[in-house]
Amino acid sequence: MVDTEYPEHATPLDRNETEGLLLTHITSRSELDRWEQDNINEALAWLEKHPPKNILSESFMKRLHKKMFGNVWKWAGTFRRTDKNIGVPWYLISVELKKLCDDVAYWLENQIFPEDETAARFHHRLVSVHLFPNGNGRHARLMTDILLENQIGKPPFSWGSANLKAADMDREKYIDALIAADQNDYEPLIRFVRS
Repeated sequence: MVDTEYPEHATPLDRNETEGLLLTHITSRSELDRWEQDNINEALAWLEKHPPKNILSESFMKRLHKKMFGNVWKWAGTFRRTDKNIGVPWYLISVELKKLCDDVAYWLENQIFPEDETAARFHHRLVSVHLFPNGNGRHARLMTDILLENQIGKPPFSWGSANLKAADMDREKYIDALIAADQNDYEPLIRFVRS
């Protein structure tokens, strides 16, 4: 891949991770984005045929990431093995993910938060753990929508109705809402996800 420029706040891949690109003909970021989106569309078709039941597990999250990116990246579905500009230290990913899954199950069972807030908190924490070398935002958004549809019984979020991969106003609002959630202020994120 020739063009390795990333939008602001995107997580850059290290050299070993970029060498995991399965499609050696890709020469630009736009080509990579298109191939990844095609792979994500295949994952969405798979979800339609196989509605998941227990999504709050490491195995399902890895499997979904593999379905989303496995035609593009060798490491798809495998937790990152390096630290990034965001996320817990790589060796704590499984521990933090287990805590998150347990917390969300408790929140749902005991109705701790309103449903949209539960989903927004889940999304924020999943992004904050940052499971994979790349694709974390897209994976976390899809995981959140699956949580809403399959476990909460609500429609998926609109996510500002925009392409959050592109560097535009909606991406900026999304990033700002995640940063506010880092400070335990979930209101901007809750507003954004249904806008």
